[in-house]
Amino acid sequence: MTQVLERWRSLLISSVALALLVSGCNGCNRQESDKDVMAKVNGYKVLRSEVDRSYNSQIAGSPQKPTQTEEEALRLNILQQIIELQLHLQKAEKLGVVATDDEVEDKMRQAKTPYTKEEFDKKLKDAGLTEDDYRQDVRRTITVNKLLNKEIASKISISDTDIQNYYNEHKTDFNLIEPLYYMSQIVVTGQPLPPQAPAMPGKAQNDAEARKKIQMVHNRLDSGEDFATLANRYSEDLNTSRNGGELQPIPESQLRDDPPARDAVMKLKAGQYTDALPIVNPSTHNTVAYRIIKLNGKEPAGQRSLNDAGVQQLIRNQLRGQREQILRAAYDETLRDGADVKNYYAEQILKTADKK
Repeated sequence: MTQVLERWRSLLISSVALALLVSGCNGCNRQESDKDVMAKVNGYKVLRSEVDRSYNSQIAGSPQKPTQTEEEALRLNILQQIIELQLHLQKAEKLGVVATDDEVEDKMRQAKTPYTKEEFDKKLKDAGLTEDDYRQDVRRTITVNKLLNKEIASKISISDTDIQNYYNEHKTDFNLIEPLYYMSQIVVTGQPLPPQAPAMPGKAQNDAEARKKIQMVHNRLDSGEDFATLANRYSEDLNTSRNGGELQPIPESQLRDDPPARDAVMKLKAGQYTDALPIVNPSTHNTVAYRIIKLNGKEPAGQRSLNDAGVQQLIRNQLRGQREQILRAAYDETLRDGADVKNYYAEQILKTADKK
């Protein structure tokens, strides 16, 4: 799931403030609250402060201020993310599949493991988060994952016939003209994340922190910890960290284009991993990141048979991914159709355009 980690404001605070204002001037209070509400989701008010917090976090460190058009586009995107998240959270609550305190605290412990309290607090501060903010984000992420597992993933079944049919229709795709490498990676970069990326507590902020973090990960690998688990917790590659650092299969010719990685990987047996390797910007020749590569396996050239367990799993994953994507789109659409959603910010943008 591509997700922006939204920051949320306690409804209790706003509720108390509104209660105090109501006794003085109902009309004034309504005008003020309407001004601060950017959207409503089944009665839940999305406050401007929620959007502002996420917006400011995402543009932090950006070399230049966004244009008005860019700002509007980013705020609309953030607002859509918040609306979608609220729809999921409200549905999860109805179904009783919310995160437990134990699940949340376990994730919090995992996030804190490599740092002292002072270091972790600084990471949160740099990301524009308090520990309570982050805990709330963790709780919501776990809740949404549980909801989607119950409502979508658990309902997908891939049969042997499905796999056979896919293989027959795509047989040429499994005829390898050159060896294929299956690898995973853990990446740590000292560079800032792009503005649209979610906040990442524990993110290395410079080269020294990146080297320290990648060495910590390597030491834990040497101690016998699972590569996929560490990639999920610590890798800063947003494209692979969620699936344990697993890369798409890489042809040998493509591996040759990266001499440091090629030389290191060629020395490995399946299941082994490299030392921490620098990633160098070819234009400036500066080190911009570090990575550890694990060789999961190597497939020789030639036609791969359906009897190959790896082929079957590859097809199963492909079919499951396609089905999940379709069901997720349909599920989100039905949630939206059955909800009372008002996006006041979108209306405001249209009204402003009409006046120009």
